Amino acid sequence: MPELPEMENYKIQLSQHILDKKITKVVVNRPKSINTSVEQFEAELQDRHVIFVERRAKHLIFHLDNGRRLVLHLMLGGLLYLGSDEDRLDRTTQIEISFGDKVLFFIGLRLGYLHLLTAKEIDEKFGHLGPEPLHSKMTESKFIELISSRKGSIKTTLTNQDVIAGIGNCYVDEIAYEAKLRPSVKIQNLNEQDLRELYHAMRKVLITATQAGGYMESPLMQGDTLTGGSNDLCVVYDEEGSVCPRCGDTIVKGEINGKKMFYSPGCQHEK
Repeated sequence: MPELPEMENYKIQLSQHILDKKITKVVVNRPKSINTSVEQFEAELQDRHVIFVERRAKHLIFHLDNGRRLVLHLMLGGLLYLGSDEDRLDRTTQIEISFGDKVLFFIGLRLGYLHLLTAKEIDEKFGHLGPEPLHSKMTESKFIELISSRKGSIKTTLTNQDVIAGIGNCYVDEIAYEAKLRPSVKIQNLNEQDLRELYHAMRKVLITATQAGGYMESPLMQGDTLTGGSNDLCVVYDEEGSVCPRCGDTIVKGEINGKKMFYSPGCQHEK
């Protein structure tokens, strides 16, 4: 599932190409991917402009010029492609939004969705989410205050969207590796120095992955050489059997509370 770096990459690139351009056509091929009738969805978007693209947790929010919002969650298997009818991907599209000769294709939304909401509905929908891990207000002391009272593992805590928003299975394993802790370590067993190192590991991993374009394999558009750049940066996630570049041990796969986890037993410690 796309996480913070992937959705932030989409946000940045789309903001350079679709803002203030008139929506000239809307096609809904899968009504279950939206939250209104097809007729209403198409009518409300026709001739509107996207004036701002926001990311919140693992969602994108497209702000329209009439105050309405389009909320995207890609879930498993979803991706975006911005192109023309001629260079569209050989994939089934659930929704297509045209900005003149450019079309934003929403692909793989079998579990994901694109919902049309009001600002109030957005506030209600996202009211439960925790703070953003890279926000300027998420200082080291704020992180320690937020996390130190929690119970449970690093894995389950950092992937809990009600605690911190935007981190999923992939990046929490990379964060734990950077902090030299196993994802299964209990938060309540960490001392203040451990929490400091976990905070700085979180920032380093997420910033690096975002700058590298996240791990989505398909480019967002022709000429996009950024998207997917962090694929080669993952050290432990999905690397079972590989050699750890830090200690030379073999990376193993485990499970905690139904979530798979990857770590290097030689240099990631229990507490």
